Amino acid sequence: MKKSLNELKRHALTAISYMLPLVVASGLLIAIGNLMGGEVIEDYTQPFTVASALTSLGVMGMGLLAPFISGYIAYSIAERPGIAPGFLMGLIANALGAGFLGGMIGGYIIGYFIRWMRRTWKVPKWADGLMPMMIIPTVSSIVVGLFMYFVVGFPIAWLTEQLISFLENLDESSRVVYGFIFGVLGHIDYGGPISKVPNLFADGLLLEGVLEPEAIKVIGGVVPPVGVTLGWLFSKIVNKRIFTKVEEDAIKVAFPMGLTMITEGVIPIAMNDLLRTLFATGMGTGVAGAINFFFQNGSPVPSGGVFVIPAMTKPFVALTALLAGSIVTGLILVLIKKRITEEEYESLQNVDEEETDLSGFRIEG
Repeated sequence: MKKSLNELKRHALTAISYMLPLVVASGLLIAIGNLMGGEVIEDYTQPFTVASALTSLGVMGMGLLAPFISGYIAYSIAERPGIAPGFLMGLIANALGAGFLGGMIGGYIIGYFIRWMRRTWKVPKWADGLMPMMIIPTVSSIVVGLFMYFVVGFPIAWLTEQLISFLENLDESSRVVYGFIFGVLGHIDYGGPISKVPNLFADGLLLEGVLEPEAIKVIGGVVPPVGVTLGWLFSKIVNKRIFTKVEEDAIKVAFPMGLTMITEGVIPIAMNDLLRTLFATGMGTGVAGAINFFFQNGSPVPSGGVFVIPAMTKPFVALTALLAGSIVTGLILVLIKKRITEEEYESLQNVDEEETDLSGFRIEG
């Protein structure tokens, strides 16, 4: 069971890696166009502005998310013969209103169907060349396409509508709770497999026009490195040394990385005191998520850190959430981390230097 789940996750992550540049570029185009006063072009026979062209291009790019995720999941499972049929399943998902979730399911179904065809179908030698170019794409598109249209498409569309309706109709107290939970889970392992699940969920909702989870994702990705940096500064103010020399050097790298939403820079800092650091950063991202969701701040851009805050629907709320979450993380770190001695402050540095000394290394032929 675990092996199967890991395989499904691997295919999804492969597709996300191909899809992410499209999401980022499209989101930034929408943001730039909106900031310039652009609108989505509905009639191309009428004059339109550069700003509207940028906004419309970004919206068209966002419309490709379901075909992208479906096509590249199918590619990851069945290799090149899965690309075209996978894209078609994504288009069906769009047409039925099943969106991102429908695209993912369609990609998995057609990917495994094509892999089954390639492993079990035997054709004459003269038809070998036709299998990847004609037989597999045509047959799989007919079979799985009809299955999507008449069996799974509309239930997925209904489920998507219910989910969006649920999120849009949450009361204020519920928004705080869900925002806090989403904020914690979205960055609890600093970009690892746990956080990828809610962040993928946020990307899917972005396609459906629900922007708030994406803002929680973006701000939450900045909070841990900024919060750890504030914890270091607070520790200097209260004269309580809580980081080693190695960790302080890592903080100086993690902070600029974190501003661009690269949370992984916190990992070397967290590993020496994992539980306390996870608790502190988790509380910080939870507070940031609660503030974002309570005040319904949304982000049309799925990545970019502090540099996309001006494009968010409520930039002041985003800054408030970022500062509040980071301050909470910093204060908790100062309160719960143990004070270290001068020897402990220097000792890990010396160990690191000794371990990386290769002067005695020889290669003998």
